Amino acid sequence: MHSTSYIIKFTIVMTVVVAFILALMVSGLKGIHSENEAVYNKKGILSAVAVQLGKDINTMTNKDVQDIFGSQIEQKVVNMKGEELTAEQIKTLTNGSALTAEQIDLGKEAKKPVADRLLPVFTFTGADKKKYNILYVRGKGLWDEIWGYIAFEEDWNTIAGEAFDHKGETPGLGAEIKDNKSWYSMFTGKKIYNKEGAFTSISIVKGGVKDATNQVDAISGATITGNGVDEMLERGLKYYEPFILKNKKLETINK
Repeated sequence: MHSTSYIIKFTIVMTVVVAFILALMVSGLKGIHSENEAVYNKKGILSAVAVQLGKDINTMTNKDVQDIFGSQIEQKVVNMKGEELTAEQIKTLTNGSALTAEQIDLGKEAKKPVADRLLPVFTFTGADKKKYNILYVRGKGLWDEIWGYIAFEEDWNTIAGEAFDHKGETPGLGAEIKDNKSWYSMFTGKKIYNKEGAFTSISIVKGGVKDATNQVDAISGATITGNGVDEMLERGLKYYEPFILKNKKLETINK
């Protein structure tokens, strides 16, 4: 039988050795983890223009995703006044953690006072040279956070594609915002401004759509998640309105 002091020493030594090995593993895998996380986020963004891209996002390699971002995606970061920020401004406002839109920690931004938040904008150029502007929205579902990327036509009004995701919604119910393509595809073609030019967002409605321009049927049995998507879109897209209006005005002038 080993003495108590021997057992204690052995336990301490093994704890130190295991901690050292784990530290090495974390350090060694950090680069791979960071790359995979970055690619995962980029796939979410590209999912909003999957139709225009003409590819299955899920089968794309990390290199495919990185290549598309390098050649077909333009990134911007704007403030709540709709002003585009320089890399140096972004660096200052994020305490050195970001220089581009894809590097913005969207969770941290959501915790800031609204007036101080930074908004990412991604512009995808398709094979036909047509541009699609992708905006990010974030909200609260039944159990946890929900978020989405909404792609707009060049008019900054008509939805060209969308991709929603969630942290913990119920499978078969709230999780359908991500899993049910026939549901989220209904957003395509909807408009966030009415004929008078007033912001309307997109409403999630129960009992049948009455206005095909800016309403989408609710998911059966997922009322709270649907309400969360409704609120997320209205609030999140409204944040972008100063920037949207500037670009809509430029489009009018250029025409």
